[in-house]
Amino acid sequence: MSPREPSARQGLSHLVGTDQLAFDWPGKKEEVSTTMPHTGTVFLVGGGPGDPGLITRRAAECLARADLVLYDALIHTKLLEFCRRDASVEFVGKRAGRAAARQDAIHRKLLEGARAGLTVVRLKGGDPYLFGRGSEEAEYLSAHGIAFEVVPGVPSPLAATSYAGISLSHRDLASSIAYVTATESPTKDRSAHDWSKLATATQTLVIFMGLRKLKSLMQTLIEHGRDPACPAAVIQSASLPVQRTVTGTVATIAERAGEAGIGMPALTVVGDVVTLRSQLRWYDRKPLFGKRVLVTRAEGQSVSLVDALRYAGAEALAFPTIRIAAPDDPAPLCNAVEHVGDYDWVVFTSVNGVERFFDELDRQQGDSRRLGPVRIASIGPATAAALQVRGLRPDVTPQEFRGERVAEAMVALHHGSMNGQTVLLPRAAVARSALPDALREAGARVDVVPAYQSLPPDAATCEALRATLSAGELDIATFTSPSTVQNAVAAIGAGAADRINALTVAVIGPVTRDAAQKLGIRVDVMPERYTIDGLLARLEEHVGETS
Repeated sequence: MSPREPSARQGLSHLVGTDQLAFDWPGKKEEVSTTMPHTGTVFLVGGGPGDPGLITRRAAECLARADLVLYDALIHTKLLEFCRRDASVEFVGKRAGRAAARQDAIHRKLLEGARAGLTVVRLKGGDPYLFGRGSEEAEYLSAHGIAFEVVPGVPSPLAATSYAGISLSHRDLASSIAYVTATESPTKDRSAHDWSKLATATQTLVIFMGLRKLKSLMQTLIEHGRDPACPAAVIQSASLPVQRTVTGTVATIAERAGEAGIGMPALTVVGDVVTLRSQLRWYDRKPLFGKRVLVTRAEGQSVSLVDALRYAGAEALAFPTIRIAAPDDPAPLCNAVEHVGDYDWVVFTSVNGVERFFDELDRQQGDSRRLGPVRIASIGPATAAALQVRGLRPDVTPQEFRGERVAEAMVALHHGSMNGQTVLLPRAAVARSALPDALREAGARVDVVPAYQSLPPDAATCEALRATLSAGELDIATFTSPSTVQNAVAAIGAGAADRINALTVAVIGPVTRDAAQKLGIRVDVMPERYTIDGLLARLEEHVGETS
């Protein structure tokens, strides 16, 4: 995967399921004084090998505190969601073959930021000191009297081999390991590597940045005594859903990697430990490994699905096709919350409805006691869970998570008649009428109050979604409400149904399925249980059946 530069950072809650992070830092940074200069600190932070879940807690703390973040090309942009919204985040990635002046420019940025009194994070892939030029940056800062700290990261060879099913050491196969870079400083007169010793010095040899000269490197190893039949592997994009692993021998690995189209970044492993892959591989056996999945849920609500997809081995690409906003007129919700104790029932049909209702209750400095004896209904387990967090257990949650079933359960509880019952229904400004209609037919008085509204995605999201589809970067599309389908079709524009139908389409339930089919979209996957867990389980089954 080629990490993309972010168009916007969305806050801490969107990384690997983290809802809140509490960091124990000293007090606020002092304001920079023009009369008494204050020098900031630079943190040289290892961002790990690729999988954003492998970032260390210390690294996340540093990012959350930073005023200025300078990040490299191989950093997963999910890590930038740890940054403060007001932080300055700048891409300073370097590629092989670029002029050394680029590093000088990075040095200057670090120095200028620190001298301005900022907390600066230099975010580097893997570990800062393992072939990452972090030591050069530390030397430069030390020479200029700038305070710095080094935060180690998970090194790429550890992640690459672990995720590829290769153990770097093994009691029977390897008790020595060497790390070698194939890209040395261009200022050196000659290579520092003594291949006559290095080729056979250790049982496991790990070569960084050697893909471009893989054939000559392997030939060099053979010429200096390495057995041509010694097992070898090349691992591309370590620890990411697009990871690819090719195995062979020292004599054949270059040809095999070329035939497979292996690209950078890649790591080469030479040694008998490569034979362990047939037994130890686990990552590329995950049920959705390598699948690129479109997630259309609203920003802030996609965490559970993104996490579930990641754990299943997929790459989740979030393009929220709905935005949740306050209703145009907040007065009806305000009034309903103020007088909620006058109702017999409150019915919640979404987590959004719960959150908006209790936000208003909190704004009024009230709490759940205001509901008193009011009965509560929820449409499904996610909504019920949102209520339970607030100390409330629904009286009704139907087995089938549809509005009609909610009404049926409520009516059954009243022995077939809702005569005299008053019902508050705080929900989206635009929604199906099946639930309130059914309750009214049973004799209830129902007040439908807009608690929020669903808006279409912004122009940047629409453009990014179209570009991703055009580039063929998606395998599966997921939709969790009618609005996500309708807005996705509108965002894509001409030929939307055909472009979506080129993917595997998964929907959370029949209401969403019906909305998709009305727009000409074929539905391939729908779970029996209309939950995120149910959707993922059915999707895994489908992929297994069709692969």
